[in-house]
Amino acid sequence: MKIHITSVFVDDQAKAERFYVDKLGFVKKHDIPLGEDRWLTVVSPEAPEGTELLLEPSSHPAVGPYKSALVADGIPAAQFLVEDVHAEFKRLRELGVEFTQEPAEMGDITTAVLDDTCGNLIQIIQMN
Repeated sequence: MKIHITSVFVDDQAKAERFYVDKLGFVKKHDIPLGEDRWLTVVSPEAPEGTELLLEPSSHPAVGPYKSALVADGIPAAQFLVEDVHAEFKRLRELGVEFTQEPAEMGDITTAVLDDTCGNLIQIIQMN
């Protein structure tokens, strides 16, 4: 068994697509119209056949309170592995990405947390 698709709830799929592709550097894998919404997935350009991230519409009534509670408590909705948190932090800051946590050493890892502009906090992590 392996993870094929995981998801984050997003307030606006078009905005999320721009952020995850243009800022974070993911590549669009699937974009299938489903009425007002889309089956929209992105993948890492380093692993195009790897795990897909579904940019899931957050229209279900339970999603708003769930996302708000996570953000209020500073809990990331997802984690992405990077080679160098400090370099990625600098690159993303230059692209206008807002961070809620600057790079921090935590034992064997270094992390930073960013705002995905679609209602989520996302953690980037480096294994030291």
